[in-house]
Amino acid sequence: MPDLKVTPTALPEILLVEPKVLGDARGLFFESWNAKAFAGAGIDAAFVQDNQSRSARGTLRGLHYQIRQPQGKLVRVIAGAAFDVAVDIRRNSPSFGKWVGVELSAENRKMLWIPAGFAHGFLALSDGCDFFYKATDYYVPEHERSIRWNDPDLAIGWPLASLGAGAVPLVSAKDAAAPGFADAEVYA
Repeated sequence: MPDLKVTPTALPEILLVEPKVLGDARGLFFESWNAKAFAGAGIDAAFVQDNQSRSARGTLRGLHYQIRQPQGKLVRVIAGAAFDVAVDIRRNSPSFGKWVGVELSAENRKMLWIPAGFAHGFLALSDGCDFFYKATDYYVPEHERSIRWNDPDLAIGWPLASLGAGAVPLVSAKDAAAPGFADAEVYA
């Protein structure tokens, strides 16, 4: 069974996953998904959809979630680097409204497990940031919701300074118009 280092973050349901990487003069190899190994590490998920996005440096995607058919996500960066964020939007959770952020990169090969009940977003820190998602439920556009990325109630510490002085992230029109946390539809 492959070795996985799984570390709970400040939000214990959000897990940082570091696979064992085997390398030599030819290159490297690692298992990015093994159902038995991940289940043994506490991530017992049945994935039904894989997604991949490419983002230009400074692109901010999120904070996204589905209010019905919520998705658990195992995410990683396969080219470049991103600052990845998960926000607890489960009203009855002791960590409701709290967030955690981690740098994911092709170089560090770290993955983040984000179970259903959390909003998710990321900031591309490099050109050609290729982001890969494994999802536990299908994407349903009518159930998708967003929370404004820069909501002061959440006070997410996006590393905008790493993009240069005065940098403003590139966001979609939908994300720019997203409601703040106080007005967002959340889970009971």
